[in-house]
Amino acid sequence: MDGHGGLRHWSLDLPDQAAALALAGPGEAILRRLADLTGTRLVLRGLELHIDGRPSQLERCSALVELLRPLWSEGQPVTQVDLNTALQALDSGRSAEHRAMGQQVLARSQSGRLLRPRTLRQRQYVEAMERHDLTLALGPAGTGKTFLAVVQAVRCLGERRVERIVLTRPAVEAGERLGFLPGDLQQKVDPYLRPLYDALHGLVGSERTAALLEKGTIEVAPLAYMRGRTLSDAFVILDEAQNTTCAQMRMVLTRLGENSRMVVTGDPTQIDLPPGQLSGLVEAAQVLDGVEGIAICQLTAADVVRHPLVQRLVEAYGRRDATAAGIRT
Repeated sequence: MDGHGGLRHWSLDLPDQAAALALAGPGEAILRRLADLTGTRLVLRGLELHIDGRPSQLERCSALVELLRPLWSEGQPVTQVDLNTALQALDSGRSAEHRAMGQQVLARSQSGRLLRPRTLRQRQYVEAMERHDLTLALGPAGTGKTFLAVVQAVRCLGERRVERIVLTRPAVEAGERLGFLPGDLQQKVDPYLRPLYDALHGLVGSERTAALLEKGTIEVAPLAYMRGRTLSDAFVILDEAQNTTCAQMRMVLTRLGENSRMVVTGDPTQIDLPPGQLSGLVEAAQVLDGVEGIAICQLTAADVVRHPLVQRLVEAYGRRDATAAGIRT
């Protein structure tokens, strides 16, 4: 690190072209964002990253680059979400936790992408699923609730900790009901279960997913099919649980059998039940808080890992809801 007039220079040798492209981002968008966040000037020449700025700026920038090393060093694209997460960890004194998260590879997707928790709360969620037989995950759309649960389920199946995976969700969404959809029962429920199929296809591929479904190793079914069953030696995921009634939630929670685990996911801000009807997820989070063996994880807009605009959308609607609640009271 050298310089004059109060400015300093720092350079970093990147291992290969894949690492350089991963760190720079599309059109060098990540480097520009790094410059904006730290007040430094970044220039990528071949495999050399050159950074100029005041000592404190260089220290901040180099710390962020190092926190992101587990991604770019393996050619895994760095996103705005990854950069924001690293910045939050740095500013809150949680850099060590972030480094540990970077080493926590959960699986490899069909496209070859290494799957890791992307935020510190996602990491806590993954650890909760590992340690508890029942985990409730509440948070807005795009926070990885369902996808991480499916990743954990596939891991448990691959490690023979369970014999099957059971994926279910209530068939009640956005004002639509099964009776208004065309086709037989399977065709009617498939649109509701599509996000679960998509997650499986991304993890194990469409052909293997189809084979596991045919063998019954993976079962995808609407919530109504759970009544009267005991789910043993299974990893059970109840998705979109905000749309369960209290009776439905109680029913499915008591299906848990020997050597089974269950993850319940949902967004309490997107309840499609009739007005005035209490969500089973909301009630369960209240009733089960503090019960031994049960984890309740709260994800927030800061954990949204979709397009950066989704995080801003979630925050904007959250402010609107808070304002509306203030008016009502």
